[in-house]
Amino acid sequence: MGLLRRPAFLAAAATCAIVALYFALVAGRALVFIKEDDAVARALGVALLVMPALGAWWLAHEWRTGTTVQRMADDLERQDRLPIHDGETDEQGRLTESAQVAVFEVARRNVDARPDDWAAWFHVAYAYEASGDRSMARKSLRHASDLYRQAKRAAHDGA
Repeated sequence: MGLLRRPAFLAAAATCAIVALYFALVAGRALVFIKEDDAVARALGVALLVMPALGAWWLAHEWRTGTTVQRMADDLERQDRLPIHDGETDEQGRLTESAQVAVFEVARRNVDARPDDWAAWFHVAYAYEASGDRSMARKSLRHASDLYRQAKRAAHDGA
């Protein structure tokens, strides 16, 4: 499926466009304050510029992580290694607690055996997701994406 046909990508792009518009509006107001003769207004204008700057950094960081995660998923799909969580499910289709524990234990053992393997961390992230721990899933995906980019750089430098 092409990138532009993925609903998650389109939702992310629309959200980013709205946030970018908001940042532009705040930055515009900040510049109006900065041009004032009043020192308090100028200070407020400078303070207002911090938010769009932090927001732009955050958006860039999230897009970088998101695109890297998508490339990792594409690589794993080509290798037929995407995480598939087989096991007993409840009425909502989620893994039962015992199935979540089993999936996580397998993923954790793989990370213990290969701590620098981005694919193992990718699988751990999805095990966390299956167990409902989205915070740890995101942290694991960020770590996996860092390892993935390092591996790609090393492969490129070695080629």
